[in-house]
Amino acid sequence: MPAACLGDRAALATALAGAPAQVTLADGTLLSRCVSSARAEGDLQALGLALTQVADDLRARAESDIDAALQLGYLVGSVRRGAAATPGLAAQLARRVEASSSPQLADPRPRAQLERGIRLGEAGG
Repeated sequence: MPAACLGDRAALATALAGAPAQVTLADGTLLSRCVSSARAEGDLQALGLALTQVADDLRARAESDIDAALQLGYLVGSVRRGAAATPGLAAQLARRVEASSSPQLADPRPRAQLERGIRLGEAGG
């Protein structure tokens, strides 16, 4: 697993701020690669903790901040993409991130941005 994947949540949040452009970590690693390359349970746990914390932070802001909604969607899509390439524990990680990032968005604008972010993350995250 690339070392950048095990960085702190601030590094993940900073990378996600680049969405809708392709999001990469400081060393150029895609978020999906972090998920697909995590083989050890400890790596998946550390990555999962950081990703769910970032998802929780973005979810808290998503209703009033369409950029946060887009970033949250990108995160979900990227994790889905990485988990699709690696069955097993990665799929559990994807479910945890999705569950922690399921905001009830009443306003259609942030909902549309969330969905856009998911598509972008699944396509190239």
